[in-house]
Amino acid sequence: MSYVNAFWVGGLICALVQILMEKTKLMPGRIMVLLVCLGAVISVFGWYEPFANFAGAGASVPLLGFGNILMKGVKEAVDSQGFMGLFQGGFKAGAVGSSAALIFGYLASMIFNPKMKK
Repeated sequence: MSYVNAFWVGGLICALVQILMEKTKLMPGRIMVLLVCLGAVISVFGWYEPFANFAGAGASVPLLGFGNILMKGVKEAVDSQGFMGLFQGGFKAGAVGSSAALIFGYLASMIFNPKMKK
């Protein structure tokens, strides 16, 4: 059943984002920032953990999950380091995912020879 929940929740998130892209004049980059911020806000209120437990990868793979990871890192760093944790926590928590995206993106560009759209 967890696969089914992950599928329909992740699909619903993607469908809502697609509707947002089609019906508004928002650029994709702004929508991505909106999703990360929404994930962080949901995490602040404590709603993300029950949502992630229910939806599994359907909640943690989209950009909402990245916002949650950043907020979790900030919370932990503020608890351990105080005010300076505001500036360090998000970077430490999101470093692995960001590094992996950069490395795999670079490797894929070397293999598949990307071209710019005109």
